[in-house]
Amino acid sequence: MFRRTLLILALLLPLWAHAQTAPAPALAPVRVTLTTAEGAIVVELDRAHAPITSANFLRYVDARRFDGIAFYRAMSLAPGSGLVQAGLRNDPRKLFPPIAHEPTTATGLSHGDGTISMARDKPGNATADFFIAVGPLTSLDADPSKPGDNQGFAAFGHVVEGMDIVRRILVAPTSPTEGQGVMRGQMLSPTIRILTARRTP
Repeated sequence: MFRRTLLILALLLPLWAHAQTAPAPALAPVRVTLTTAEGAIVVELDRAHAPITSANFLRYVDARRFDGIAFYRAMSLAPGSGLVQAGLRNDPRKLFPPIAHEPTTATGLSHGDGTISMARDKPGNATADFFIAVGPLTSLDADPSKPGDNQGFAAFGHVVEGMDIVRRILVAPTSPTEGQGVMRGQMLSPTIRILTARRTP
């Protein structure tokens, strides 16, 4: 009996060791539909490469804290290029704590056309405001060769449906006087409301 027990343990030990050392399976991407007043925008979140940022976005979605927010900023850099921004605009009643920054040098992602990324003032203070790139904006990627704050923005997915809606928002009317600093003249007037944000099968 004792020998048989030892034999079973000897056979199971390699399987147990493999289970302890095998990497965890990559998280599958998740899609979220932002139903706006202009139509639906579907984004696919890259949980495998940007797990912290994706989980943060989904936390707001699942808590329904994105329902009723708006795209409030449209920054045009060149014809057909720029970004549109949405979020809670630092509403303290709805914010979760800030998240750790996931730079593109760590995730391997980049700010291409349709990339969704987190807005921030400094690395590690992103909460609930995000933007969608229109056209390639690789200048927003992290670049360790630059001086100062070179951590870029945390890309975490991309638009899979509704880029026509995003481009429509980019050219929507803006106020010439609203906004502070570099954002002056980039504030949408009126804003484009997000009615609901839901996980999409």
